[in-house]
Amino acid sequence: MLLPQPLVRGRLVSRYKRFFADLVLDDGQEVTAHCPNPGAMLGVKDPGQVAWASWSPDPKRKLAYTLQMVEQGNAPQESVLVGVNTLLPNKLVAEALAAGAIPELSGYETIRPEVKYGEASRVDFLLTGEGRPPCWLEVKNCHFSRVPGLAEFPDCKAERSTRHLLELAARVALGERAVALFVVQREDCEAFQACADLDPAFARGLDAAAAAGVEVLVYACAMNTDAVRIARRILWTNAHLTAI
Repeated sequence: MLLPQPLVRGRLVSRYKRFFADLVLDDGQEVTAHCPNPGAMLGVKDPGQVAWASWSPDPKRKLAYTLQMVEQGNAPQESVLVGVNTLLPNKLVAEALAAGAIPELSGYETIRPEVKYGEASRVDFLLTGEGRPPCWLEVKNCHFSRVPGLAEFPDCKAERSTRHLLELAARVALGERAVALFVVQREDCEAFQACADLDPAFARGLDAAAAAGVEVLVYACAMNTDAVRIARRILWTNAHLTAI
């Protein structure tokens, strides 16, 4: 999907109060941007990192800029674009589902977003088709990488995500299909695992959900400052089990 254009380049000064980020743009302008990411943002909130933000002319907005990407790496030739906007993955998945770009989830006639299920939750998508059990699809954004080539989730305690896994497993117990889809907003990862040292409960929950029949899919994105799209499936590994 196309990003709001043009993105403006700058450097991070600080990210604070979860939803605010101060930037110095390349033209010297100092701005405060909306940071659409409630997580810890480990590795993508360090002062001095190159950042890319979109700008909106809407006069009703309190903040005209929105932080979209951060460059992670020690040198320009080694840096990688990392998407930090957690609102983007659901849009990327909706686009990919409509285009049939996720083969494991193709062939459904109806795609409904934000459907109530479980205890006071909403599933990101409910896929239905004649002669097929309904498919309950939860989407999670992933940006975190500490080991080259390995994406991890979460980067902080994720009780809500753990609850979602339990609710997906409950749908499988009813004879329906359930999928946890992790969208990795970076290009440099070939494998994914749960981050057991930062949230062992989530790691255990993901393994238990998979054992109960919840399907785990992980897709990495193609990233540039013009557009982001879901590009390729990468490996899910539970090598973290030795840590928990």
